[in-house]
Amino acid sequence: MFRIFGPPGTGKTTTLLNLVDQALSDQVPPSQIAFLSFTKKAATEARDRAAKRFNLDAEQDLVHFRTLHSLSYRLLGLRNDQQMKTENYYDLSNHLGIQLVRAKKDPFASEGTTLSSSDHPILSLINLARLRKISIREQYNQSNIDNVWEEVSYVDRAYREYKKANGLLDYTDTLVMFAENMADYCPRFKVCFLDEAQDLSPLQWDIAHGLDKYSEKMYCAGDDDQAIYRWAGADINQFIHLPGGSETLEQSYRIPQSVHTVADKIVSRITDRYPKRYLPRQEQGTVERIYDLSEADLSHGSWLILTQANYMLDPLDATLRSMGYLFERPRQRSISEKLSEAVNGWEALRKGNEVSLHTAQCVYGYMSGNGVRITRGHKKILEDETATFTLEKLQKQHGLLASEDQIWHEAMDKLPDADRAYIVALLRRGEKFNAPPRIRLSTIHQAKGGEADNVVLFSDLAPAAALDFNNDTHRVFYVGVTRTRKNLYIVEPQSAHLSYPI
Repeated sequence: MFRIFGPPGTGKTTTLLNLVDQALSDQVPPSQIAFLSFTKKAATEARDRAAKRFNLDAEQDLVHFRTLHSLSYRLLGLRNDQQMKTENYYDLSNHLGIQLVRAKKDPFASEGTTLSSSDHPILSLINLARLRKISIREQYNQSNIDNVWEEVSYVDRAYREYKKANGLLDYTDTLVMFAENMADYCPRFKVCFLDEAQDLSPLQWDIAHGLDKYSEKMYCAGDDDQAIYRWAGADINQFIHLPGGSETLEQSYRIPQSVHTVADKIVSRITDRYPKRYLPRQEQGTVERIYDLSEADLSHGSWLILTQANYMLDPLDATLRSMGYLFERPRQRSISEKLSEAVNGWEALRKGNEVSLHTAQCVYGYMSGNGVRITRGHKKILEDETATFTLEKLQKQHGLLASEDQIWHEAMDKLPDADRAYIVALLRRGEKFNAPPRIRLSTIHQAKGGEADNVVLFSDLAPAAALDFNNDTHRVFYVGVTRTRKNLYIVEPQSAHLSYPI
């Protein structure tokens, strides 16, 4: 297994994709190439790039461009009805008399499945122990869970019995089944690529070593300095000490010199790391220390606003709204697509333009019925999906009572006051709220793999992180600093004893 160490911005994923391109150019059959990544998004991007360059069908030809779980699921020939789902966790909750809320979609589930997992502390502990390949009791002894051991043991036994009785598998079961039966299910590959290897758990490493055995060539890429998922079971030592050849990508195409100086200071604090040379871009860039988000001019360029903990995001959310900036949080825009379409749609109608059926329905969704803005029974417009509407048509045929004299916040009277105030602030600033947001508000973990011209990094620590100040903390803030393409703004902490020294 050949390792490729890729410090931030050095293009480790691009390097792997270039090797994919080379393999395809050398007439390696696409079905004999595997490209595996930690996230579905990365695997899909790799698949789509290869398909476009070589005129291949992404779905049919590049069938092994997946996450490790998705590959396991497919090669084992599992079905969706064999997977634990949300309703199963609720059923198990009723059976145990313990509310295992809340069930949520697993971000690493296979395409086309509705596999879910529970974030209940006990089930999380059980899953983590299995990923780390240690006993439940050992994981319990290392955790700070509030539940007594008897309760954990009871849930573990009942959970296993429930899955067995119903013929169901969870995320970890799928990995275990594939790792233990690779000789029966794993095909031979000409070449296998594994990205973000520093994030693999011991169980996932078992699969990686198996893939190495069944591949003529295998490349794995990662960066131990960016290993920020040890709390989720990642074993960086396996990547650091992996036998075989290695290469380090030295030149960053992202990090300017001033930011590199800060990053180098942080990374020097990490004691268990693979030493590597890492060069910045020629551009100087800037590093500025500020005391409040308002000191950063957010009006131009791309921005990442980063915190160590999720709860720190909510007050920043409120600040950005009051300042009239369009932004996004992970999987959530600051203004919903429905609301922005409704506001723009109403103003388009007032100007005499036509709107689509969907836009008209969005507009009606923010209007009161019972003869206030629309007549009873006319909220649902019974037309085909290709129909278009003018203001006059809506008024004459579809129960609209609001007039063209009423601007958007007058016509759409069901609009919450907070949304109305935010839209006014957006318009005053001149933000086009249908445009892709330039500003992203995120935790450092959620921003891993991302980048922006400008990064605002809050140095505040959650109390738990301050109590356990270790290599993992250094790695988290190293990742935060190295998202920067041009300018880094370090926000001074609210409390000196609850902060990371940058």
